[in-house]
Amino acid sequence: MKNKNAAALLALFGGFFGLHRFYLGQVGLGILYAILMFTGISVILGILDSILFFTMNPDVFDAKYNRNFQRRRPTFRNRETDFERPPTRRRSEATSDYEPRRRQQRPARNVPPTRRPERKPRRVKNNPFKQAGIKKFKEFDVEAAIEDFQQALKIDPNDLTIHFNLACAYSQTEQVELAFKHLSTAVEMGFNDFDRIDSHDALAYIRIQPQWESFKENGYTLSKKLEAPKENLLDNDLLLQQLKKLNELKEKGLITEKEFIEQKAKLIK
Repeated sequence: MKNKNAAALLALFGGFFGLHRFYLGQVGLGILYAILMFTGISVILGILDSILFFTMNPDVFDAKYNRNFQRRRPTFRNRETDFERPPTRRRSEATSDYEPRRRQQRPARNVPPTRRPERKPRRVKNNPFKQAGIKKFKEFDVEAAIEDFQQALKIDPNDLTIHFNLACAYSQTEQVELAFKHLSTAVEMGFNDFDRIDSHDALAYIRIQPQWESFKENGYTLSKKLEAPKENLLDNDLLLQQLKKLNELKEKGLITEKEFIEQKAKLIK
């Protein structure tokens, strides 16, 4: 059973040679670190890995590197989605604007009666595609979950939780524009759990995109065209921050080792 503190110490003192990667069973990545030792890059990566291991939650570490020793914990959640639902109004508050008084005086003759306000479209209960998409998303079959959520939108296009779930699924498949689009739609429909947006693991990939800050400042919507900030990505502090976020995505299993190496190479150039 691997120990996260041991991995952190190996990364700190032998990360330039990839010792911690060999210890964790990632032989290919360890060889890559050893090759990069002559460029000095592996020294920086070793320090970043050390910080990441020291601060990593033990459960996250075990889920990543000690899967054979983990036991599944029973879950008793009975939610409509795997995500937090936004606070909703009480039934009395939601219908008070539309429920006319039962006893009203009849309008005078020759005076047209006032028109009753239109009711909002009712939510579809037990949307089968929505439930199927949630199940597949939890089983990490993200591509199939996207197809089910798209079918669910055809049945109920006004369900903001479907748009939020789609944003999470598109973020995990690195389809940035679609992720921003559906997240913006969910917020415009009334989703207001912004802390959830800023911390949800499934949205981690779009949070490291350069247009995220302008999207957030715009109220998490696309009402204005997003522009990538004009920053020098070779600045040391920014580079370390980007590498750390990239490491977090890899450790949480949101990107593969190959994608991790490719994205890291782009940042270092």
